[in-house]
This record gives sequence, structure tokens and C-alpha cells, in this order.
Amino acid sequence: MTLPQPVAISPHRIPTDTRPAYVQLKVADLENQLAFYQQVLGLRLNWQDDGRAGLGAGGRDLLRLIQIPDGKRYRGVTGIYHFAILFPGRAELARAVARLLAVKWPNAPTDHIMTKTTYLEDPEGTTIELYCESPEDGVFMMDPDGTLIAHRADGRPSDGREPLDVDDLFSHLPVGEPLDGPVPPETRIGHFHLYVADLDATRRFYHGLLGFDDMGLAPVARMGMVSAGGYHHHIGYNTWQGQGAPPPPADAVGLDHIAFTLPGDGDLDRLEELLKEEGAAFERRPDGLWLSDPSQNTLLLTTAELAAHPDSPE
Repeated sequence: MTLPQPVAISPHRIPTDTRPAYVQLKVADLENQLAFYQQVLGLRLNWQDDGRAGLGAGGRDLLRLIQIPDGKRYRGVTGIYHFAILFPGRAELARAVARLLAVKWPNAPTDHIMTKTTYLEDPEGTTIELYCESPEDGVFMMDPDGTLIAHRADGRPSDGREPLDVDDLFSHLPVGEPLDGPVPPETRIGHFHLYVADLDATRRFYHGLLGFDDMGLAPVARMGMVSAGGYHHHIGYNTWQGQGAPPPPADAVGLDHIAFTLPGDGDLDRLEELLKEEGAAFERRPDGLWLSDPSQNTLLLTTAELAAHPDSPE
């Protein structure tokens, strides 16, 4: 079976073991959001202070929240479409979906063939994907000509967005498995999907400047994907909020920034030198390199060690 391959690899390729670290969201009601992410999704509260908090698994933050005054949800702007939490396997995803059904939280189980997933929204309207990998079932990828390809391992065609067979998923759930415990410590952020203003400009930024692998651009679908190390996607991006969509106002709930970890400080130093050579706008802070993509989505490039110590609130 042919798995997704990069359409293009940058001459200054970002380290192949670069990985999504966490997403920070601006929220209107911190306590309500903390209750949801702990009780409904099973994330652990790692820390909380002065209107900010970090939640995750295995002691690592996957999600950071910061409360803003009078936060509102805006449409037709750039920002986060969804962030995706990656579970170790089908049993762990089955437990997460069963938990959602048990508390009657609306969600949409979907079969992307090479991943099994469900989509839901948090109480303030941010979309979350919960998924596990299932490449043994087939492939769902972007062809170099910009078309989306999906077919099952036995050759049957698929649109890659079929309803998930929940009964089959639940067959992987051990009998008597409690549903209300924390997510397993191996759980991590799998990818981010962003609303952007322009596909080509976004591709140039993430692939041409930062060195992520180009995993394909689908103009008809108005979306593209990039990754580190040839993964199907660590960042998806789309113009579904409109070509030329503006960034959200300061009082918008939703994306504050996304963060990626590079292997080490030397990789940060090399990337900093590259950004200087390219004349790119960025800031080097104690926790890493801060910059914004052409749609004003903010990105932190850091290391696992630096990411483990959130800045003190301003």
C-alpha cells in the first residue's frame, strides 16, 4: 500500500522528529473550560495560576488556556479550525468516544480510513478532533496533482469521510473498562488545522521558509497540508472562512498560538540563523522562536525542555 509521501522537501528541511507540542486557546470562562476538558475529555490539570492553566497527559501540556475579558466567538476570520488529540490506538479512542456518548456530548465519529476519528466542540465553540492511526485499513491522502485519494486496503473506494463503524471501534474496548479515568500518558497532539487567508502564501511560509514537508495542496478543496518527517499532516490549512479572511479581533476566543518542539537548542539556533538570512520577522524569547504566519496565526518553535516550563503570566 502506498502511504502519503511528501510532494516536496525543502533544502533546509525542518528536523524530521519535530512534533506538535500544545495549543494555547483564549477563553471567556476558564473554570467552565477546565471542567469540560477534565470531565468530558479526561485531560489532567497540570498547573493553574492567575487566569491561566495547562492540561495534558503524562505530565506534558497538550492544551493551555488563558482567560480574556469579554471573549467572543467570531466567524469569517483566520485562526484555529481544530486541534487534534492523537490516542495510542483503537482501544484508547474507543474509550474516549464511549465517554462522550455516556455524558451525551455531541460528536461526529468519522472514518478517514487511515485514521479513525470523532469531532466535537468545546463549550466555547472550538472544534476538537480525537483520533488514532489506522493505516492498515487503507489510505486517505493528497495526490501530487491536488486531488484527494481514498481507498480501503481491499481496494474499495471511499470518500475518506464516511461515518465510523462505532460498534467495530467498541469491539476494541476491554469489557468493564472504566470510562472516567484520565487519558493514557502516551496521548499527544497529532496535528493542528488552521483557517488561513491564502493557500499559496501559507505554503510558502511553512514549507518554503520553515522547511516543513509539503504534503500537498488541493485548490479545489481549498486546503493544503505540511508535516515534519513525511507524516500525513502536522498542519492542515484551509480558506474555508473565505479567501483573504482577516485575523480575529483582540477579544476573540480561540487560537492564541500553536507550539512545535524541535529536537534541541542547536536546531533552534540553526532555524534562527535561517530566519535572519531570509529577513523573516520573528522574536527569540527564553522559551523559543515566536513568529506569525501570513494569516497572523502565531507559532512558537521550542524544545520539549523549554515547553515544559510555561512563562509566568504577564
